[in-house]
Amino acid sequence: MPKNDPQHDSPETTLSGHSQLTMQVVDHVRALVASGELKPGDRLPPERELARSLKISRSSLRAGIGFLAAMGVLKSRHGAGTFVATGPPALDSSSLTVLGALHGFLPWQMFEARLTIEASVAALAAERATNDHLAELSEEVAEMYASMDDPQEYLIHDIRFHRTIARASGNPILGALMETITANLYENRRATVDNSSDLKESAEMHREIYRAIRSRNPDAARKTMEQHLNLARMAQATEPQQPGDPNVPVVTQAS
Repeated sequence: MPKNDPQHDSPETTLSGHSQLTMQVVDHVRALVASGELKPGDRLPPERELARSLKISRSSLRAGIGFLAAMGVLKSRHGAGTFVATGPPALDSSSLTVLGALHGFLPWQMFEARLTIEASVAALAAERATNDHLAELSEEVAEMYASMDDPQEYLIHDIRFHRTIARASGNPILGALMETITANLYENRRATVDNSSDLKESAEMHREIYRAIRSRNPDAARKTMEQHLNLARMAQATEPQQPGDPNVPVVTQAS
């Protein structure tokens, strides 16, 4: 089988190899945007066409597209397709440059970092979120409910929800920290989100966080975010371990 057969990726497609394929998609989209071939609001070419031009499988293409969507570069519209985001491109954000360094983080460390940072970020968002931020949060919650039968799509909107809260905090330093966390979070969770069994509960928790922020209640936003992340941590701790890895448990909550 040829190494670059579009239906069968290289045997190097391990965790590291898969990340390389993801970055191949990122670089390709970067080039299309930089050349003006793709502009904000444009719809991406068909998957088959992109996969053929990159000489990778469609599953690897979807992984790269999913990463870009979670990071805010692309925007998935339920039932309509994938489009270039109309906001400023984030192709060169710090989340991409530190992704490799973050791969060694353990799940419990990620949850601890999120709990420490994101609860405060949610409280600040309740004080500072603009109407545009609130509209984005509302849209992502609606998309979560619409994609509960598609865990991979759900995950994209889940990550975008948390990224929007980080931006709504009005603190670019906290926003940058959350970028590094959500980038790593997406890479790790993409492999396990299909095992999720409680996406409805997760969506309801995200809706409660949104309501607390919308009501301009920092204490409620902080407590609701803490509850959400602690529930996710408990779900992870009670799950069986992944086959072949005695140290990494399967995550069944979306976030």
